[in-house]
Amino acid sequence: MTDPSLVRAARRAWSGLECLHVIGYFAEETRDQYVALGLHPRLSYFPARAAAMGPVGPGVSEATFYVFAPWLHRAALPSAWDVTTPERLVKARRDGTTEALGRILGEPDVSEALAIARQVTEGLTAPGRPLYAAHAGLDWPGDEVLALWHAATLVREHRGDGHVAVLTASGIGPVEATVLDGLWSGRTTFLHRTRGWSEDELAAGTVSLVRRGWVEGDALTDKGRHARDHVEQRTDAAGLAGWEHAGLEQTERLAVLLAPLRQRVVGSGVLPGEIARALERAGNS
Repeated sequence: MTDPSLVRAARRAWSGLECLHVIGYFAEETRDQYVALGLHPRLSYFPARAAAMGPVGPGVSEATFYVFAPWLHRAALPSAWDVTTPERLVKARRDGTTEALGRILGEPDVSEALAIARQVTEGLTAPGRPLYAAHAGLDWPGDEVLALWHAATLVREHRGDGHVAVLTASGIGPVEATVLDGLWSGRTTFLHRTRGWSEDELAAGTVSLVRRGWVEGDALTDKGRHARDHVEQRTDAAGLAGWEHAGLEQTERLAVLLAPLRQRVVGSGVLPGEIARALERAGNS
């Protein structure tokens, strides 16, 4: 039986780790590293995140990233491998992230947080988790702050793989997931701007959710909110193994240790407002 105290503590700890992980998607330091390799600033997201899997094509990233429009994957891959290699891109991602973390966090002592985060990752398993498995195959960085970011990446991709499995099992397609998550999380503007779907596609996804009784007008119905809450609960349950391995006390301790780091990231302005607010809510839940 799932321990609700562990679930709550895990979500608080996850929000702290997620704040560290997503810096790499928005910081100028990582963008500059990718551009220096010859990649398009916006499209670099796709090869940078996929690089751990090797020189994959757009079908693999479309399957594993799930919620982005197919044209974005095709625009980014496999052409990225004409100008760089996965190995160089993994290094560029880490170099840029190291610079960004240093600018935003300074030189915090993360030794205790890293020890617990590594304990969490030791409880994660690869079957059914392709993005997690790929990133778990990379070497751990020697720098402790970057190693904490790597642990955050493992937790993040493990949870994300589980989330995609829940969405597909629930019959929620990529466009529907984009619309549903926007209404549920308050990130509609950000998700519609970044996921690449056309207005017609988003409208069709909304109509599909209306037919299921999940959306009315521009808001979730009670049924829709319950459905999306259930997706989140199933995602939590699917990703609980690492937190169970660390235990409640260590998970709660990690959340405490990460809280000031999360505050620095949120206060830095590097994250879009919708993302920062969502992570703050998760950290305070």
